[in-house]
Amino acid sequence: KKIVFIVGGPIENGSRMADRWRWSRQQVFTMVAMSSVNFSSMICYSILAPFFPSEARRKGVSQTIIGLIFGWYALCVLLVSLLLGKYIVQIGAKFMIISGIFVSAVCTMLFGLLDRTSSGMPFILLCFLVRSVNAVGFAAAVTSSFAILAKVFPNNIATVMGCVEVFTGLGLILGPPLGGWLYQSFGFEIPFIALGCLLFAMVPFNIYESESSFLRLCSCVRILLICFALFTLSSGLGFLDATLALFAVDKFSMSSGSVGLLMMGLSLPYGAASPVFGFFSDKFPHLRRWMMVTGGMITAMGFCLLGPVPVLHVTSHLWLTVLMLVLIGFSLCLTGIPSFAEMLVSAHELGLPENLSTLGLVSGLFSAVWSAGMFFGPVVGGYVAQQVNFQSASGVQGGITFIAALLLGVFYIYEEFQKKRYVLSTTVFLSFSAFLREYSHENVFHTWICEFSTLLCNTSTA
Repeated sequence: KKIVFIVGGPIENGSRMADRWRWSRQQVFTMVAMSSVNFSSMICYSILAPFFPSEARRKGVSQTIIGLIFGWYALCVLLVSLLLGKYIVQIGAKFMIISGIFVSAVCTMLFGLLDRTSSGMPFILLCFLVRSVNAVGFAAAVTSSFAILAKVFPNNIATVMGCVEVFTGLGLILGPPLGGWLYQSFGFEIPFIALGCLLFAMVPFNIYESESSFLRLCSCVRILLICFALFTLSSGLGFLDATLALFAVDKFSMSSGSVGLLMMGLSLPYGAASPVFGFFSDKFPHLRRWMMVTGGMITAMGFCLLGPVPVLHVTSHLWLTVLMLVLIGFSLCLTGIPSFAEMLVSAHELGLPENLSTLGLVSGLFSAVWSAGMFFGPVVGGYVAQQVNFQSASGVQGGITFIAALLLGVFYIYEEFQKKRYVLSTTVFLSFSAFLREYSHENVFHTWICEFSTLLCNTSTA
């Protein structure tokens, strides 16, 4: 019979090729529900960036504390995601999404009332409190959505993740300009109340229920390096959330609405390219690793030219800032989209079972690492920007991203070298054994030579 090969193994007559892309009603409903969850969660997250730093500054909050407020949210998501990823089977995916959306919606609306509090410490403490609880809801919704998608779409997870990331990018695209427009038109409260109501309108979807350890997952060097690369990507996004608005206002005298449009330069290419890179990742899984490395290198270059870094002696222009934001948006997608699938493959190679428990561990680790970067970026980046300037802080972010991409690339080259070395050693051994079987007549001599060649082979592959 004619055999057609696609990702996942040999397919006879290509009959399962069509089944791979023929979705059931359950899969369609899951896709719509998870896309809605990611869209509404990200639009509520991203509305703060254009106007909250200016509003907080009027409340007597320093730029470092503003960065902490942004980063505290991500730190809470980091801690909660690890727990939820571990216990998603016991908690239940449906309950996790419903409760997560409800908590996030309530906290989003409560955040809109914080402008009525007193300036200074009361405002700061309430910001931290509301953001902490909101982060718990966000972590519950997003962590369970990753596990659900991986369970319902086991054969083309990267493509599906890419399609869902369109709605994630759409939320990031619409959030800043919509938030800036609502803020300028109706004040501080309306953006949060309106988008909190949007969250309430989201309907979650049920999923199956289904053991493994984070320590075992993190024992894989490849997974650790992928996590480091993810960390640098999310820290870059968090850094831009906390600092780009103030930089644009001070450098280019832009309004809050214009800053929201400026941020579309980052989120629009991310959302547009996500399904393309997702399909490419599933179509050519052997290229995922080099997609991540290339994306990390491009991201590093984009951050170095965003300011630009003072050592480059390049004058800062608005067109250059927009161009670098677009470049960073594409490169973030190039690295981020295949990373979840690559982590999942690495987990299975470790011997973890292909069930919801493993999917929960991987999605929890993915969310936790992403949130760790979202905490590190605004906190450290905001501090560096306040102590030095935005240009230097952007260069530091680019340097960290470059180191992560370089380490990941070196590791992948080392893996390829080890595979070729093993294949070469095995080929030499088999050829030598065949030669001995054909030309050796002394049985003792033949046995001794075979044992000696086996020893040489084991030594070379060790």
